[in-house]
Amino acid sequence: MRILCTNDDGIHAPGLKVVEEIARALSDDVWVVAPELDQSGVSHSLSLNDPLRLREVGPRHFAVRGTPTDCVIMGARHILGAKLPDVVLSGVNKGRNVAEDVVYSGTIAGALEGTILGLPSFALSQEFSVETRERPPWDTARKFGPDILRKVIAAGIPKDTVINVNFPSCAPEDVLGIRVTRQGKRNLGFLRIDERQDGRGNPYFWIGFERAAMMDTPADGTDLAALRERYVSVTPLRLDRTNEAFSEELSATLS
Repeated sequence: MRILCTNDDGIHAPGLKVVEEIARALSDDVWVVAPELDQSGVSHSLSLNDPLRLREVGPRHFAVRGTPTDCVIMGARHILGAKLPDVVLSGVNKGRNVAEDVVYSGTIAGALEGTILGLPSFALSQEFSVETRERPPWDTARKFGPDILRKVIAAGIPKDTVINVNFPSCAPEDVLGIRVTRQGKRNLGFLRIDERQDGRGNPYFWIGFERAAMMDTPADGTDLAALRERYVSVTPLRLDRTNEAFSEELSATLS
């Protein structure tokens, strides 16, 4: 099995080493193609107006000055040659990718691009807490990742589906199990604008997050609830975002 690994935290991110370890538990044919620089939050952006610079950093390890989407395309269509990867793994992201994160996440986008190319694809993310921000519990991803991948691959993944896996912020022995979940939803107040001033007194801004909003009690069955209760969350996400019910209503309205 040929596995292509990417991420959005960059070629030197510790989580990329973890996803490579997970991949090597499944196969010896592992390739790493990741962004030269941190691309967190770039979503599914594609470089169309800038050239892609490619740098080989080691055997089967390449850095691309571009986005995670660029990396998957470069890996599958150029670097790996005539033989496409059998599986795409994106991650392991430092921090969870749940609820609205799936819209913004470069990690999710790397896996989505694999799915667009017709390849079974997984997004893997390791949640951390305030206490473990500098040292996320990577061993949790290491322990549960390989077996989850084996079982899902063996079961078969629909062509238009990406598998979003989030590991809870606790030691492996404290994980209570695995749950198949749906995408959750936070309240609308979790984003904020932080205004500051530079040394010349000119304003600049950071986009931030309200911790209180993110701590709301999540709905049962969601990715948010699973992580809160120390379960690994496995969420199948569809490429087709059509709202079928409203589509029928809209057809009647516009006919």
